[in-house]
Amino acid sequence: MTRTDAAAPADAHTSAPARLRVRTVAVDETAPLVPRLDPRHPLLWMRRGEGIIGLGELLRIETRGPDRIADAAREWRRLVEQADLDDRVGLPGSGLVAFGAIAFADRSAATSVLVVPEIVLGRRDGRAWVTRIERLDSASGEPAPVELPEPAPKRDVPRVRFTPGAMPPEAYTAAVGAAVARIDGGDFEKVVLARELVGELHEDAGLRAALAKLADDYPDTWVFAVDGLIGASPETLVRVDHGTVSARVLAGTASRGRDAASDREQAARLAASHKDLAEHALAVESAVATLAPHTARLDASPEPFTLQLPNLWHLATDLKGTLGDGSSSLDLVQAVHPTAAVAGTPREVALAAIAELEGFDRGRYAGPVGWIDADGDGEWAIALRCAQVSPDGTVRAYAGCGIVHDSVPADELAETDMKFRPIVEAFGAPPPSPPIP
Repeated sequence: MTRTDAAAPADAHTSAPARLRVRTVAVDETAPLVPRLDPRHPLLWMRRGEGIIGLGELLRIETRGPDRIADAAREWRRLVEQADLDDRVGLPGSGLVAFGAIAFADRSAATSVLVVPEIVLGRRDGRAWVTRIERLDSASGEPAPVELPEPAPKRDVPRVRFTPGAMPPEAYTAAVGAAVARIDGGDFEKVVLARELVGELHEDAGLRAALAKLADDYPDTWVFAVDGLIGASPETLVRVDHGTVSARVLAGTASRGRDAASDREQAARLAASHKDLAEHALAVESAVATLAPHTARLDASPEPFTLQLPNLWHLATDLKGTLGDGSSSLDLVQAVHPTAAVAGTPREVALAAIAELEGFDRGRYAGPVGWIDADGDGEWAIALRCAQVSPDGTVRAYAGCGIVHDSVPADELAETDMKFRPIVEAFGAPPPSPPIP
C-alpha cells in the first residue's frame, strides 16, 4: 500500500506516482452490492441499489490542513496521468475511481483520504461492470479473471450502546443559547452546531450489517462507507458528469407525523416556517455564490420543496448547471466546502464559533464524501447521518442543527435526536428520544 502525504510537500512532489493498469469490462451480475462488501474495510457508494463497491486497497492519498482538498486533487491528477486505462463500459463509476472522505475543518486531526481499491464492482441503469486496478510495476501479462466474493448471508445489525460524547445534552442546549445570543448581537446570521454519541463495536461483520440496514431503510439517500466513515446522507454536495454539475441543498427540518394527516401538516408547517425558510435561504445563497464562478449557467429550483425521508422532512433546493472552466468534481468540492448548511453565515465567523462552542473535533463529519474518476467526474455528498468507526471499534456518531435568530435550544436538541436516528438504529440502538410532537 502506498501513502502519499501531501502535507509533507517534499514527499508529495519528489516521489513519482504509482503507474496503474486499469481494465473495466461489463458483466452479468444481479446480486445486491452490499452483501459483497468487505465487512471490516467496506468501500461503498450507493443509492436506490445502484452505485459502486471497492474490494481491497491498492493505494491511498492522504492529506491534511487547509490545502487538503487541493492537494488531493493534484495528486489524483498525477496518478491519472500515469495510468493505462481501458474502460469498455463508460458509465459513471466505471474505469479508474477513488473513494474519498475529507475532514471538515482545516485544523482537524483527522486525515483526508482518497482510497483506490484493487477491484470495483458497479451497477447503474441496469448494467453491471467489474474494474481491476493493478500497479504496473507488479503486474505481469494480462490481468487474471476477477473472482468476486460470494454474497454474504444477511446478519442482524450489531448491538452498540451509545452514550453522550464531548457535547452532552445540557452542554448542547447551553451552546445553542450562546449562539442565539451572538446572532442577536450581530456577530453572525447562522451557525451549525453538532453533538456526538460514542459507542463500542465488537462484531466483525457489524459494518456490513449496519450498511445493509441503512440501505434498506433509507434507499433515497447516498449510503456510503470510506475508511471507517459510514452513513446515509440526503444531501448532494456536488455531482459532475460530462460537463454537467448538480447539487442539492438541504436546510430546515421537521419530524414526520404520526399518521397521514399529521404528516401533511408537518410538511406544510415546515414549508411556511419563517425560521426554516430563512435558514434555507442562507444555505442556497452560499451554494450559488460558490458554484456560479465555475459554471456557464446555473439554475435553481424556483422555490424550496419539502423532501420526505423516513424519519423527517427537509426543505430542499436543487441546483443544476453547465461547467464553464473545466473544474473537476474535487475542484468544486474545494470551492463549496464548507457550505452554510453545515457551517453557517458568514462562513469564517461561523467556523470560529463552531470551534469555540462545540468543543470537539468533527473529524470527517459534515465533510465531503464520495468518489472521483479519471476524467475528474464524480459524486460527492456531505457526510451526514453518519459515524466514524475507529480500528479499535470506537463508534462516534454525529448530528447537528442550523442555529438562527429564533432557534429554541430544546427544539434544536430534539432535532439532533431525530437526525441521530438513522445511524444509531443501524447499530442496533433505539432512537435517543421520541421525535418532536
